[in-house]
Amino acid sequence: MKKGVIFSAMRPSGRLHLGNYEGALRTWVKLQHEYDMYCGVVDLHALTTECGSDTEVAHNSLELARDYIAAGIDPQQAHLLIQSHVPQHSQLHLLLSMTTPLSWLERVPTYKEKLDSISEPPCYGLLGYPVLMAADIMLYRSTAVPVGQDQLPHLELTREIIRRFHALYGVELFPEPQAILVEAAALLPGLDGRKMSKSYGNTIAITEEPEAITQKIKSMFTDPLRAFRKDPGHPDTCPVFAYHGLYSPQEKEQLAADCRGALLGCVDCKRRLAEAVVKELEPIRERRRELDARPGLIEEILATGEAHARQVAGDTLAQVHAAMRLP
Repeated sequence: MKKGVIFSAMRPSGRLHLGNYEGALRTWVKLQHEYDMYCGVVDLHALTTECGSDTEVAHNSLELARDYIAAGIDPQQAHLLIQSHVPQHSQLHLLLSMTTPLSWLERVPTYKEKLDSISEPPCYGLLGYPVLMAADIMLYRSTAVPVGQDQLPHLELTREIIRRFHALYGVELFPEPQAILVEAAALLPGLDGRKMSKSYGNTIAITEEPEAITQKIKSMFTDPLRAFRKDPGHPDTCPVFAYHGLYSPQEKEQLAADCRGALLGCVDCKRRLAEAVVKELEPIRERRRELDARPGLIEEILATGEAHARQVAGDTLAQVHAAMRLP
């Protein structure tokens, strides 16, 4: 018996990296056995900042779906879909935009952050993307959403939109989804010590070859206070040790002690980390190779997931129309 329903998704902005995996996908892989799970590729969300790059978004959407499966998402357990292939996402977004106060959207913290990061005038979709996000979640009557700490305000806005809809139309159509908090994302910095992000070029893709992973880890920033091999290290502030906590958990304490005692140099520390990361990602690389060797398979998987999604979403939208007294 499933605990409930989850919709969770990522924007198709390129190949998945370790930050995506630890911040979301590893949790999805576990939750797919416990919940009726919908794994979305939200290409419409990508257009809020990448409109005009439609070909790239379409290509990246298929790549992202392949990476989902490589990371362990099982099409027999979860429903995979591309957002724009299920038109009810756009339709419910439009209806919810009629009931969501403008002031709610203007106070979303990430909207102001996005404004600072784009060079073009903001589009309507950028302001309204939290409403589209709410529609994504509500279409499948999700009872839970895995989120990081920084995403909690978005989930709370979804709950506010649900409460307002219920109050306006006198129905109780949607559950208020609860957060499944994912903490690992905050522990994994990029190769340069900043947040791991494709825009910074400081990522390790989950399907990279061992040689590329090793070279990237060799280039990682380490302890800035350790100028020489003989100097004691400070593992608590070294980005490399955030990775050891995830990929060498049984050795982490000994590695940290050796670092503090100047018994372990940064070169050896990164070599051991590279070996651990390569080993961890080998099953993911193997699944990706198998998928790439079967042309057309990802399209078949998506077609099956999207057919199911359209059926469920269509039922939800019909009930929304009835509540709003629309034909």
